[in-house]
Amino acid sequence: MSEQPSLIEYPCDFPIKIMGKAQQDFTQIALAIVKFHAPDFDAETMAVKTSKKGTYLSLTCTIRATSRTQLDALYQALSSHPLVAVVL
Repeated sequence: MSEQPSLIEYPCDFPIKIMGKAQQDFTQIALAIVKFHAPDFDAETMAVKTSKKGTYLSLTCTIRATSRTQLDALYQALSSHPLVAVVL
């Protein structure tokens, strides 16, 4: 079975939303994972939102995506971390 062609043209700016419990290390851990897969990501551009009750954090990181392989690896790394609840 052949791989589906990508609908995304690389390189491109690609927003990734990461949600998890508002714990002390959540932001730093998510940022470290993002920077591992996208070393040129500027942490200053990360948008952080707290849920109404302050239980959850939503981080939006717009990376410069260079390939489907890069995005797949980043999503896998984020999704498999115990502090991360959802990756969109």
